Amino acid sequence: MPAKSLVIAIVALVIGFGSGFVLRPVLLPGADAVGSSEPRGTQYFEANLDEARQVIAQCRDGMVRGAECANADIAVAEADGKANFDAFMGR
Repeated sequence: MPAKSLVIAIVALVIGFGSGFVLRPVLLPGADAVGSSEPRGTQYFEANLDEARQVIAQCRDGMVRGAECANADIAVAEADGKANFDAFMGR
């Protein structure tokens, strides 16, 4: 009887771990892409200011971290600074 319980426990563990690996991309869609790609650069965010502002908001909430936060922040700061300068100069 104890051998049968051991086999059932091992089979349950194998099924549990296997389903965890299979369902991981479904449950956490961004988990595989977290470390695989490089962060978008400042030039990208300069061209896409709306997306940069969204990334900054996600950084504040703790959903995004790392160099992408800094790059988005720099791009928005430069764009706002240029807009303020142009408004000051009357352009």
